[in-house]
Amino acid sequence: MKKIINTPNAPAPIGPYSQAVQTGNMLFVSGQIPIDPATGELVMESLEAETTQVMKNLQAVLTEAGTNFDNVVMTTIFLSDMGYFGTINGIYGSYFTANFPARATVAVKTLPKNVNVEISVIAVI
Repeated sequence: MKKIINTPNAPAPIGPYSQAVQTGNMLFVSGQIPIDPATGELVMESLEAETTQVMKNLQAVLTEAGTNFDNVVMTTIFLSDMGYFGTINGIYGSYFTANFPARATVAVKTLPKNVNVEISVIAVI
């Protein structure tokens, strides 16, 4: 059985998908890009601002599902340029305190809305 998770505190999906899906004690959170859910606008002032907004969006979905970054077991980070890894990794890492999740990081040709970073996570509840 699956439960759909949606919150107005994260951007509404821009396609036929849910913000997250829970099945049993597993939560699968769709990739988040730097859209400010309050305005619907992209946050693109800097790579740091983009990454921070992505992490805030993930946090909002995790909170709605009743979990947090401590329970994330896997992340996938998509970058428009692998040269951005250091900056994004520093901000991403500040959201985790210990027992870090498994992770995959890949550079891709293009991301939705031409952003520089998208992150998805899998968590336990």
